[in-house]
Amino acid sequence: MTDTLKKEFWDRLEDTRTGMLSAEGARAVPMSHYVDDDDSPQAIWFITAKGTDLSNAAATGETAQYIVSSNDEQLYARIDGRISVSNDPQKLDEMWNAIASAWFDGGQQDPDVQLIRFDLTEAEVWATGGSLKFLFEVAKAHMTDSKPDMGEHGTLHFASAA
Repeated sequence: MTDTLKKEFWDRLEDTRTGMLSAEGARAVPMSHYVDDDDSPQAIWFITAKGTDLSNAAATGETAQYIVSSNDEQLYARIDGRISVSNDPQKLDEMWNAIASAWFDGGQQDPDVQLIRFDLTEAEVWATGGSLKFLFEVAKAHMTDSKPDMGEHGTLHFASAA
């Protein structure tokens, strides 16, 4: 189950655009994430402004938590890990898009742009069939006197960056 759930997690996370990111000393704020399948270990990336609580927390390598709930209700996850700053212009170029450019007048060269890497340690994941499947399962449970099948749920563990 864990390999299947891990694949579902990464696939559905790529289709989800936002969540709430928090860290030690940084309150939870909405953020758009970017998944990079080529990273080893796999990481989630964020673009923020320098001087924010998250940027400051990343500068000291704080532990962080990212909460995701997909719009189609097929993924819910609490993701734990450690954030760090990155000054990789090639990575920034790969990730840059219309959402990021809306926040920075100077584009990628804006001096306030800060790239954050989130290295995952653990994620508690619920991969469901979505709201229609949920309603069907609840109705079926009432008719058959059984528990509804809410999809897969489990805790994933990730290799940390060394």
